[in-house]
Amino acid sequence: MSGYEAARANMIEGQLRPNTVTDERVIAAFWALRRELFVPEKLHGIAYADRDLPLGGGRYLMAPMVAARLIQALEIKRADTALVVGAGVGYEAAVIAQLARSVVALEDDAAFARLGRDALVEHRIATVKYVEGSAAQGGRTRSAYDVIFFAGAIAEIPAEIAAQLTEGGRLAAVVKPADGVGRATLATRTGGILAYRVIFDAATPLLPGFTRKPAFVF
Repeated sequence: MSGYEAARANMIEGQLRPNTVTDERVIAAFWALRRELFVPEKLHGIAYADRDLPLGGGRYLMAPMVAARLIQALEIKRADTALVVGAGVGYEAAVIAQLARSVVALEDDAAFARLGRDALVEHRIATVKYVEGSAAQGGRTRSAYDVIFFAGAIAEIPAEIAAQLTEGGRLAAVVKPADGVGRATLATRTGGILAYRVIFDAATPLLPGFTRKPAFVF
């Protein structure tokens, strides 16, 4: 077993399984990916660390345990179509691609998108479509989606993106008000209404562009 394979095994056995990641499909998806290929070369040695990895420009790759628990909560089916908002280097999109039919990876940073595309090619994953552009509006040109995943914390769930869910669709994000604790949250659309459930606390950094908008003051 190579050093990276050992690190990947330690990630699964030391981070995912002890933290209630029990879905074997999710475990297999994380095992299949060479996480080091999704980060800049200077981060290869810590690619499997139990923390958010700084990618530059205020962006981070989400800690494996947080991503795994959120993805598990989505209960992704093979026929599902998914949207990853703020996909960054594409790691979570690649995990979801192994569980769903297709994934739209929305990313406004061309360098991150390029790194993600290269890693997807290395893994022969052809079901992820990178769309470069502002993440604030979601993937409305390709909606609706069965699954929406935010690859970073957000101050609140944007109504326009939530509206892109199908009936029965699920959305997962770490919701983190500026002065509060981040909470991994699952939202499900039923009868046109979103029901929310907090799963666990998480210290995931905020995605740029998804901080709370200042209130209007008279």
